[in-house]
Amino acid sequence: MNLVGKRVNIKIEINNSIERHPVPVLGIDYKVKITYKNIKIAELDIEGKTIKISLPNKYKKMSNTEILDLAIEKMYEQIAKVEIERAMEKCRIMLGFAPDEYEIMNMKPLGKCEENKITINPKIVMYSRRIIDYVVLHQYCHLKYKTYSKGFMKLIEKYEPEYRKYDELLINI
Repeated sequence: MNLVGKRVNIKIEINNSIERHPVPVLGIDYKVKITYKNIKIAELDIEGKTIKISLPNKYKKMSNTEILDLAIEKMYEQIAKVEIERAMEKCRIMLGFAPDEYEIMNMKPLGKCEENKITINPKIVMYSRRIIDYVVLHQYCHLKYKTYSKGFMKLIEKYEPEYRKYDELLINI
């Protein structure tokens, strides 16, 4: 099983033009179709393997790339709210403890833990749920062990015996 999903190019239809761009969500690449409508707020639906984005007509003047990047970023943030909450609850039940707080924020690593607070990058939803669960578990373990001590490694291995495989994949991200 490929945990990070295929990184192949897919077609994106925008204003009758075709561009190449992968749009992965939970490890699966999606085709994106953008349409302009007489609406006030952007709408986004996922149907099958297509992300359908409806934008207000006023956005026709923006570049297609700029529009696509903004829409996909907002989509990742919305999906991240649900997926990270799911993974956080799973870890809380499994480990019996939780951070004081957590946030979803764009940053360079996919996750970090500082001062009993976990921060997760919303772009984590580009990857499979197994990767999301592992990154959250990894940060939970840092709540108990700040460094990569023996205790930290034992805790990771206890709850994710295949952690080395995930670490190897994440180094390349």
